[in-house]
Amino acid sequence: MRRNITYKLTSYFMISLLIFVLIISFLFFTFYRKTMLDAYTDELTTRATKIAEALSVVNKQTMGTRGANSAYGSYIRFINDIAMTDVWIVDEQLNIISYGMNTQHNLYTTDDLPENAEKIVSDVFSGKIEASREFSDLFITPTITIGVPITTTQNTIIGVILLHSPVNGMDGALTSAMMIMIISIFVALIITMILAIYLSYGFTKPLKILNQTAIRLISEDYVFSNIKQEDEIGTLALNMDVLAKRLKESSLQREHMEKMRKDFIANISHELRTPITVIRGSLEALNDNVISDEEAKRSSYKQMIKETDHLQRLVSDLLELTKLQNPDFQLNMTTIDLIEVINDSIKSARNIAQQKNIDITFDNQFTYLKMIGDYDRLKQMIMIIIDNAIKFSHNDSEILIKTYQDDKFYLSISDHGIGIADEELPYIFDRFHKTSSDNQKGSGLGLTIAKQIAMRHDISIDVKSKLNQGSTFCFIIEKQRKLIDHYIEAT
Repeated sequence: MRRNITYKLTSYFMISLLIFVLIISFLFFTFYRKTMLDAYTDELTTRATKIAEALSVVNKQTMGTRGANSAYGSYIRFINDIAMTDVWIVDEQLNIISYGMNTQHNLYTTDDLPENAEKIVSDVFSGKIEASREFSDLFITPTITIGVPITTTQNTIIGVILLHSPVNGMDGALTSAMMIMIISIFVALIITMILAIYLSYGFTKPLKILNQTAIRLISEDYVFSNIKQEDEIGTLALNMDVLAKRLKESSLQREHMEKMRKDFIANISHELRTPITVIRGSLEALNDNVISDEEAKRSSYKQMIKETDHLQRLVSDLLELTKLQNPDFQLNMTTIDLIEVINDSIKSARNIAQQKNIDITFDNQFTYLKMIGDYDRLKQMIMIIIDNAIKFSHNDSEILIKTYQDDKFYLSISDHGIGIADEELPYIFDRFHKTSSDNQKGSGLGLTIAKQIAMRHDISIDVKSKLNQGSTFCFIIEKQRKLIDHYIEAT
């Protein structure tokens, strides 16, 4: 339970609230107490000042005599009944001139005076109104003593009015305030707990979804969290979904690569089985003297040589394809003339085309066309396409090679041969793929190699074909990527 985020967040909320409440309670009681004492002090000061002003009109000549004491006594007893506080009139030597009805000692003793009366009287005779507070514990009633001077018309201080009173009712007010505070705290804690649980649940719910998503990703079940939030959790969910997408793509790619590996093993096994079987059969027949006729022996030898050549081409093509598919394999990239590469390829292909009386025509609008590339690999790429065009063309037909441009450069090779079925077009660049109309010997790797060479030069290949009407292979070269700025059109 304590490891649960909802529990932790709720606990943090409650602890934070309790600390906040304790601080607020301390500040409240401190300022509340000070405010009450200040208000009570101001009230007593006002009372004492008014009493002093009233006494100032009495004849100052008789002050200190019993007659004066009697006159003041009647007035003070009246004030004492109204003010409900202890009231004294004293001189500078703390002699009591008059007193209120609450005095418990004789007339001329100072035992009834507050403990700090001496200091208050001394300060008042120096010309200021003085207030003194006696503080005890928090719930013990504090007392306040006020000293105000009695002056003559010439502003001479002839006595001091002392008002001494406990601050009644403050303890009850503080107790009531504390009860209200406790009830408020209890209600606030309940409300906070409910809100904390609700908010914590809303915070942890997407985290639980992300956790379940992560568990399913571990199990290779590539699902998405589908959490849409504009905060850090939303960002985490988005990254989790991107990760799920990448993992799913990687899984599909891995499955595709595994299928390709199995297909490759099956295809290479098929390609190797036939020539090996033929060679083994011929060797066994020769070894067992089953073939005795010299002409038959020569035919067997020729067949074995032919099958050996096929194996050699297959191995060479496999090695070539492996090198091209290796990212670490570096091509010999230099500045070359693409028109020269095409012309050299056509010269090499014409010897093969003559065997089927096929004419190769080159429709070219450029004197030269400079680009960055590997001369031998580009020639190999073009030769593969021309060789296939010758192989699948009818006798006495024509192959057209053409260069042209718009915003890109194009090299197209068209034949009028047997063509390719629409359902086979997406797979012609796969390894070991052979069309259903292919009755020629071949490794099935030529177009795959041509595709790899084109990719290494950032060249795209577009293929258009109609069954029994011919095919067109078009190499598309971006000007801004592989072509040098200058080129010359043929005049």
